[in-house]
Amino acid sequence: MPADSFRPSRRHAELGPDFYDPVEAARFPQAVLRHRNQPWAERVGLGGLSDDAWIAHFGRFAPLPGSLEQPLALRYHGHQFRHYNPDLGDGRGFLFAQLHDLRDGRLLDLGTKGSGRTPWSRSGDGRLTLKGGVREVLATAMLEALGVDTSKSFSLIETGEQLERHDEPSPTRAAVLVRLSHSHIRIGSFQRLAYREETDQIRRLLDHAIRTYLPDLWHEDEAARAAGFLAEVGRRVARTGANWMAAGFVHGVLNTDNINITGESFDYGPWRFAPVADLAFTAAYFDEHGLYAFGRQPEALAWNVARLAECLLPLCSKERLEEALAGFGPALQAAFAEAVLRRLGLAPTGDEGEMHALAGAFWAFLTRTRAPFEQAFFDWYGGRASETRAARSPIAEHYAGEDFARVHAALVPFAPVPGARLDHPYFARERPCTMLIDEVEALWAPIAASDDWSALHAKLAAIAEMAEAYGTAPASTG
Repeated sequence: MPADSFRPSRRHAELGPDFYDPVEAARFPQAVLRHRNQPWAERVGLGGLSDDAWIAHFGRFAPLPGSLEQPLALRYHGHQFRHYNPDLGDGRGFLFAQLHDLRDGRLLDLGTKGSGRTPWSRSGDGRLTLKGGVREVLATAMLEALGVDTSKSFSLIETGEQLERHDEPSPTRAAVLVRLSHSHIRIGSFQRLAYREETDQIRRLLDHAIRTYLPDLWHEDEAARAAGFLAEVGRRVARTGANWMAAGFVHGVLNTDNINITGESFDYGPWRFAPVADLAFTAAYFDEHGLYAFGRQPEALAWNVARLAECLLPLCSKERLEEALAGFGPALQAAFAEAVLRRLGLAPTGDEGEMHALAGAFWAFLTRTRAPFEQAFFDWYGGRASETRAARSPIAEHYAGEDFARVHAALVPFAPVPGARLDHPYFARERPCTMLIDEVEALWAPIAASDDWSALHAKLAAIAEMAEAYGTAPASTG
């Protein structure tokens, strides 16, 4: 049983049966626990579960007391690579439970990936490969350490099944993943209702979303609610896009069903971290035209938010929605400057011009020189206070030329953020912790060959050390 501090919810069920389908989890032949996110388990009051109880809830899907009595496969549509698909929905996952963050009270979802077929599975088997689960664990851990608002890989359990997949050697091992997210309401959730011309249900979903996730936006005037909601979703999505860019991250599949209303980054498939600031770098082999390339991610996110605006037209005038949409660009620029400062461990000066100048200079340096992306941020964490350390870097020659001169000058007004741990052992390393695709493959190889998980565990420990150095580790509930 969960600990006494566990605070369950079944808030999503209040939307009613038009928004989801009750489903049953698949019955798996085995349940071998491969990853348990203990820091976040403690933050939501589930840290005291035994491994057997953990497997019962997150491998066999016994309900968590007080939360949903039965899993819910959520209904949504979406644009996939700009083509509208009305046949989507939770096809290999479901909303398993809802609960509250004990530190800040936020409502959180426990959703699955690989938990079996649903009414929306189409021709799929509803399963997840173990490699896919391991990749999601790595993506979420790395992004969280880099300060990106991301879903958390809460649990990964190997299920004993063998799967056939065209994009990796088969048969391949299977797993079920449980992710912890702020919300699973997507832009595509609204698109489904707009496609079906269900204005009353659009209104119902909008009001539920505001009351549940964005209560400060509540307004008695419906048009004001719709416009305010769009503006805030746009601001949050812009911030996530800016954080991806500052992290060198490429999501790979920025379809409207992969963008949720809280702006949290989630649902990781063919993701990559860029070795250098190559704006044309793509993650998905099937993204033949680079629609979701590294440098086009802000454009893709803006396009997606515009699709949300279309859904709200029955509730608000086009002019007010366009005004709300116009805030995306400025929000992205401001968030990007803030993200670069955060990644460099520098405190804002209060002068937006100085912040934008530094962000622009550093970005121009990265794109012009193709300096190793993560190494450059690592070397200059702390700004000029780390100048001696940067001079010892394996890429120090990049900092001696004209391309870095503007950065060096732009750093002058900035001091390290209060509490910056520049003396942390992490910064005594020569090279930073990274997560490039060859590293991911190297971590998977011993698991596939001999069930050796030691390299993965060592990598997750290295990421945890990085998070501790950057101050991004999950805060305790106190």
